[in-house]
Amino acid sequence: MTVRSWAPSLQSRLVVTTVLLLTLVSGVVGAGAALSLRGYLYRQLDQQVGEIVRFRADPPPGDPDRRPPPPDAGGGFVGGGPERPADTLEVVVDDGRVVRAVLIGRGGTSRALPADQAAPAIAVAPGGPPDTVELEGLGPYRAAAVARPDGTVVVVGLSTAALENTVDELVAREAAIFGVGVVLAGVAAAFLTRRTLRPLHRVSATARRVSELPLSSGEVELADRVPEADADDRSEVGRVGAALNRMLGHVAAALAARQESETRVRRFVADASHELRTPLAAIRGYHELAVRRGGDVPDEVAGLLDRMGAQTERMSALVEDLLLLARLDAGRPLAREPVDLARVVVDAVTDAHAAAPDHRWALDLPDAEDEEPAALEVVGDPERLHQVVANLLGNARTHAPPGTGVTVRLRGGPDGVRLEVADDGPGIPADLLPHVTERFARGDAGRARTTGSTGLGLAIVAAVVAEHGGRLEITSVPGDTRVTVAVPAAPSAPVAPGVRLSSGP
Repeated sequence: MTVRSWAPSLQSRLVVTTVLLLTLVSGVVGAGAALSLRGYLYRQLDQQVGEIVRFRADPPPGDPDRRPPPPDAGGGFVGGGPERPADTLEVVVDDGRVVRAVLIGRGGTSRALPADQAAPAIAVAPGGPPDTVELEGLGPYRAAAVARPDGTVVVVGLSTAALENTVDELVAREAAIFGVGVVLAGVAAAFLTRRTLRPLHRVSATARRVSELPLSSGEVELADRVPEADADDRSEVGRVGAALNRMLGHVAAALAARQESETRVRRFVADASHELRTPLAAIRGYHELAVRRGGDVPDEVAGLLDRMGAQTERMSALVEDLLLLARLDAGRPLAREPVDLARVVVDAVTDAHAAAPDHRWALDLPDAEDEEPAALEVVGDPERLHQVVANLLGNARTHAPPGTGVTVRLRGGPDGVRLEVADDGPGIPADLLPHVTERFARGDAGRARTTGSTGLGLAIVAAVVAEHGGRLEITSVPGDTRVTVAVPAAPSAPVAPGVRLSSGP
């Protein structure tokens, strides 16, 4: 069993590619916007921190806690009013130790912080650019430090929570907006791509219909063409449609030439077979007349007459086979009447046993208790079905050496009757097996001349089985060759015995 992997269509690939590109562009634009805003806000925050730390660098004399508020830090864009930024951290460091730490809220309220909680502020270098410090329980702060004349260091910081919230909110809104945009763009791309590829779908439909036509034999009417609107050379799809139309025209011309040649050959074979019947009948008549007077001729002449009679019979059989194949090729209907395949098989095996007693013949029929006789009955041509069984047994008799075991099995079922002829002979060569039902197919010329094979036996079997709507299967390995014929069951409407619904000449 062959497992076919999933292959996306051109339309799905185009839609997926468009959606992926839009997603990538949206992600790049969104990330760029978020990073730009974040940088801009951090620059604003650093500017505020710088202004505050310069104000704290030179405190007024007296109590350091009694000092005027810092100047306006820019309107409080990142968290804070126009008079004082929110969540302002102030830490005084003396000799590497936190001596004072307060958190000044909006409105001037302040609360003291434990020294260990404000300890990370010690790492901020005085006079350097603002840096981010992480305070336990308070989060990140953007801080700058300045040294006072008294030797202490003042670290001032502003919380970055409002800034990060602003950036996060922008990212969330971008994700929602871009997500909706990508979905809408995907839907639009699917619609537009489907509309754009409609001509290609019509070209594909034409090619698919043509590919399903039986082109191997018989008269084929190749009328399918790509519509003119889809065969315009000005577009890529139009060039494909025009090329397909030209190819179909060439194929139609080739099929017509082949059909005409086959018709001439069939007509010749049919006419030649008809014409050969008369002289062959005359030769057989003269031969029988000469044999009746065998006592009046020398023994050598009698032997020659016997040889001539055998060859005449062989030629007559060949002519009849050719004529039958010509009739089947011409589509002439076979007889249609109820046929008991069990009786046909029994008669054929009896004849084969009489013709080749050196072979071991075995007949395997279903028990009457297991299967009703009606289950082995089909509607068809009794003479041709008998010829099918006889040809199969004749092949086993002709191409297998004496002593070969040949088993004939017949089974009925709800779908029809199944006939199997199996032998334990040398088998069919592997290179011949794919062509064994072709006309005049032979394993090797020397064996064919010795056995007298014409190479038409299985060709007739295949043609007759196909005409009955059946199926022929052949498998062969050395020691096990099986030919199986499956004929459909008879229709539900009964056919009166002996009545031919149609017949050929």
